[in-house]
Amino acid sequence: MRPWTNIGLTICSMLIALAAATQPSALTAASTVDQILDALDARGQNLADFSASVKLADENDATGDATISSGKLLFQRTPDGDTRIRIAFDKKQLDEKVFDQNHTYTLDAGWLTERDYDQRREIRQQVLKPGEKLDLFKLGKGPFPLPIGQKKEDVENIFDVTKVDPAKDDPPSSVHLRLTPKSGTQYAHDFSTVDVWVDLTTAMPVRIQTLDANQTTVKTTDFSSVKLNAGLSDADFHEPPLPSGWDEVTEPYDQQ
Repeated sequence: MRPWTNIGLTICSMLIALAAATQPSALTAASTVDQILDALDARGQNLADFSASVKLADENDATGDATISSGKLLFQRTPDGDTRIRIAFDKKQLDEKVFDQNHTYTLDAGWLTERDYDQRREIRQQVLKPGEKLDLFKLGKGPFPLPIGQKKEDVENIFDVTKVDPAKDDPPSSVHLRLTPKSGTQYAHDFSTVDVWVDLTTAMPVRIQTLDANQTTVKTTDFSSVKLNAGLSDADFHEPPLPSGWDEVTEPYDQQ
């Protein structure tokens, strides 16, 4: 698998965070790490599709720059065993200023398509080998840093997992896990830590926060209005025909 763009990695992180369908065991504030990981494993089973509102905050500690984008995320498993994702951002906040935007990303059939309707630009990147399927739920097989739909033994082979004491700014009724990639694993090259806040009632992750390996960039993703197995269709993932006069870039898969 070729290296992913930052937004591609972010999209997939959000996808894994929201994978849910079966009913996990009830959690409490006193639940152990193993109990929480078991609940997250259960939450990753039998998912056909979902939609959710998302808010992505990107902060650079070195420069002090902060950007918040918000929009809607769609996910679907297709009958051939592949998966596809679409995210449409409609708002952007820079410091205290909020702007409208129309910026979409669609990952389908091995291609990541970015459309910026404001800049009239489309970039298509083939991120998988032709015919390759995207296994979003297998730790160690892709760039996904979250332990959803994974046996706790597999998670603990890749991460050191600890429970973090509650803080006043935590999402309500949640429990906080910190995952630290073990030295030599693929995630150690990308992340210093991955923090997951899990809702006690639903065992759904409600916040994901990653700190990059250089410890300069923090990405925080919050989820709300999640709808599961609602029956998404092809039309939900297809862009309209490309308008005339746009800049177009197509990048086939790079074998190197």
